[in-house]
Amino acid sequence: MAADERDDRIEERTAPAAPEADEPTRPRLLRGLSGKLLALTVLFVMIGEVLIYVPSIANFRITWLNDRIAAAQIATLVLEAAPDNMVSEELRRELLRSAGAKAVALKRGDTRQLVLKADQPLEVDRHTDLRDFMWMSAIYDAFDTLLAGDGRIVRVVGAPPQDSGNFLEIVIDETPLRAAMLRYSINILTLSIVLSLIVAAFVFLALNWLLVRPLRRMTRAMLHFSGDPEDTSRIVAPSNRQDEIGVMSRELNRMQSELTGMLQQKSRLAALGLAVSKISHDLRNMLASAQLISDRLGQVNDPTVQKFAPKLIASLDRAISFCAQTLKYGRVKEAPPRRERFALHGLVEEVVEAIAPQASSRVVLYNEVPPDLEIDADRDHLHRILLNLTRNAVQALEQTADAGRLAEDGRVRVRAWRDRTGATMEVADNGPGVPAKARAHLFEAFQAGTKPGSAGLGLAISGELARAHGGELRLVDSPSGAVFHVVIPDRVAELRPGRRGERRMSGGSS
Repeated sequence: MAADERDDRIEERTAPAAPEADEPTRPRLLRGLSGKLLALTVLFVMIGEVLIYVPSIANFRITWLNDRIAAAQIATLVLEAAPDNMVSEELRRELLRSAGAKAVALKRGDTRQLVLKADQPLEVDRHTDLRDFMWMSAIYDAFDTLLAGDGRIVRVVGAPPQDSGNFLEIVIDETPLRAAMLRYSINILTLSIVLSLIVAAFVFLALNWLLVRPLRRMTRAMLHFSGDPEDTSRIVAPSNRQDEIGVMSRELNRMQSELTGMLQQKSRLAALGLAVSKISHDLRNMLASAQLISDRLGQVNDPTVQKFAPKLIASLDRAISFCAQTLKYGRVKEAPPRRERFALHGLVEEVVEAIAPQASSRVVLYNEVPPDLEIDADRDHLHRILLNLTRNAVQALEQTADAGRLAEDGRVRVRAWRDRTGATMEVADNGPGVPAKARAHLFEAFQAGTKPGSAGLGLAISGELARAHGGELRLVDSPSGAVFHVVIPDRVAELRPGRRGERRMSGGSS
């Protein structure tokens, strides 16, 4: 045991410290967004320079060869100016050297004349015609010249600069042309590298200022926020920019604010759940004592006591059951409904009798549910739904009457009807209705309370209980007052083959 503890202490001392969430690790230049942006900018500029270089080198070759044709044309004019076209051998070599050619031929009409030629015989390796060419073939010839090597002899045919003949032919050594093209390529490469670095630097600085720095700030703010999402001071500040970065910062601010609010609300709910569990524990004991007293009260031989004692005992039983469920589950989620089929009129009468003592003489409750209407639901759940809706209506009417804004006596009516799929209950009053500001979060806990001291739990609980039955609780538009509909569908009957073909109900028997 001691050796194990000593090993654990050694591992704790040698383990590297984890980086804090508030301080993000800085990526290396080439691995970060800035380095990638710089590398991509240089790459794209170089690609653009290559696309410019390809036709440029082809045009350089054609221009160089046309210059040789023009020089050869001048040499032919010199020969034509000499008497009988006779020149000295020294002048002939000088003319060939100035033209950069080894032989010059001129075609006039149907005759072709060799004007100048070298002393040694020539073997032509390649032919090029400058009179009519395509750019793709010119690009191919240019790279063929670069890759061919030195010493290749080429015959070039071109139209003379002046209209003194049909065409002019020269035979040249391609080595000077290749050397000139290599120098041109090196100059273009050097210039491309310099330009790409300059352009990349400007693009990098601009994009770093417009994109990278704001994204880096938001990244740090998000990591800082993740350390304590419930701290409102860690929420990223929204930007006033009108571009996508500004929209992203404002949306991030909104999402973080909503998340902080939700986490704070869940913390309050957790604290409330713990408090409710403690209160329910003590309240259950007090209700148990009250239940014993009510049981003995039911033995009193008095008609009034005999009338109200069963209702009191039933209410105490229901309260003790709620406290027990709170302690058992320790959570806000309600138990699944235990559905049965029963007459709704009697349940509504119990709700009215439970609310009537709390209501003043200015509010009248009406039970307008048909006596023969039955519903398929959990009796206790439905009692809680109608009790919450009726109590809210009574409190709203009394609050309006206290403010002097109720022109007549308050009325709360409970109606119900059936259709082919289930039953619908309506709780309506003639009060001021639901305020517009409360409609957006009407069925959310701690959000819909409009009365002083109200937590807004009644409608949230009622909506949850209705949804547990597969139904819904909704506010219905009405010209006056507030009207709520509770829709409870019947269970779906499924016919399954049995040993005697009996019918089985999904969700339990009714």
